[in-house]
Amino acid sequence: MTHPSYTDSSKPTAQDGAAKELVVDVGPIAHGGHFVARHEGRVIFVRHGIPGEKVRIRLTDSGESSRFWRADVVDVLEASDDRTRHFWALADSLAAWRKGGPPVGGAELGHVTLERQRRLKSEVLAEQLKRLAGVELNIDVEPVSGHDPASNGGAGPDVDSGLGWRTRASFAVTPGGRLGMHAHRSDVIIPVHEMPLALPGINDLRLWELDLHGISRVEIAAPANGSRPLVLLAPEEGTDARRLNRILGQLSHEVSVASFDPARGEVLQLRGRTWVQESAAGHEYRVTGEGFWQIHKDAPDTLVGAVTGFLHDGGYLLPGSAVADLYAGAGLFTAPLVDAVGITGSVLSVEGSPGTSRDARKNLHGEPHVEIVQGKVERVLRQRSRSFDSLVIDPPRAGAGKAVVSQLIESGPRAIAYVSCDPASFARDLGYFRNGGWRLDSLRAFDLYPHTHHLETVALLVPAA
Repeated sequence: MTHPSYTDSSKPTAQDGAAKELVVDVGPIAHGGHFVARHEGRVIFVRHGIPGEKVRIRLTDSGESSRFWRADVVDVLEASDDRTRHFWALADSLAAWRKGGPPVGGAELGHVTLERQRRLKSEVLAEQLKRLAGVELNIDVEPVSGHDPASNGGAGPDVDSGLGWRTRASFAVTPGGRLGMHAHRSDVIIPVHEMPLALPGINDLRLWELDLHGISRVEIAAPANGSRPLVLLAPEEGTDARRLNRILGQLSHEVSVASFDPARGEVLQLRGRTWVQESAAGHEYRVTGEGFWQIHKDAPDTLVGAVTGFLHDGGYLLPGSAVADLYAGAGLFTAPLVDAVGITGSVLSVEGSPGTSRDARKNLHGEPHVEIVQGKVERVLRQRSRSFDSLVIDPPRAGAGKAVVSQLIESGPRAIAYVSCDPASFARDLGYFRNGGWRLDSLRAFDLYPHTHHLETVALLVPAA
């Protein structure tokens, strides 16, 4: 799709001081949840639009020396057929700006039908693969649960609403001590009274009714299996035990509560457990505090199925195989790999976070043919000359990077299953693999983050020879 040719010949209109509004045509989606528009030759990254629409936008970042500007849609002059009523007024740019402020972040595609959302994500993935890896490939983004009649209205058994999937949620706290969320790229905190993307177990806590003075951040984990939820409170400097106890008294005794220091990663028990019990692929997992776990309720089983399916179907994951799970977290993939290779095989599990690595040790306790190593992947690989039949890697959003990709290739596996939550870093790493003599054998993409711009991919990489 080409960039729009429309140029607004009128001068920007000033509203509320320096704020400016323009009329533009919305162009193609770009990586990051915004769409490309142009005004008098300048690129504007617009959120809350749909390609082909004519809209009025409000500039949110428009320095004269900036290479590009940023903006939110505040009015739709010519709407796309794929525009639908936003499910959450606080995240609806049109409704929020009518009330005089920005929308909350985290549901930036809520105004688009789910079918179009997935097509847009497919376009982003294809563009990144072509631009960064030199691979021309179009992959459909798959829904992960329920029916999909291409509608995001309603939540009945025959309708995929894209709601109620988050098992984890992060909140800020307003100056008035109320639960809130940040506007996109902003210090503005907006009070919230619901989180429609979250499981009922999170909303049922009704944390917006609490007085949270003295707390800077709140994290919630509510396992999809219905086990005991955990609320993490990040106290502001100077908050004493009496204040924490008052907050504790406002929460149900069925909820575990802990305080945590985001900078140090320290978690201190206040009541109940400092961890949650998760279930996936026939296994139980302990995940401590802020330890990583896939946030969509169906993501763990979906991703494990994709990874083991690729490796098993290709003959790379058999009884007796030697495999490694890198960036292993609490062992989501490690445990199913152990099942697959059996007692004659071996599994190396590597995780950088000390707390999460301890979780993996507990989760894999009693499995003698599993080696759990805490440390950076690049350091562990550098220290070992061991070869593997296959590798599983699930790096953070930044990807593995050139140095690690080189080490992975040098370790000589027959195949690598690469799990990624960012199409740009994945495409960049795929380019490194291709330069090193590897090729993309298979690829699947999953809509694990409905109503946001994010997607997850699972790729099978093999030597090109």
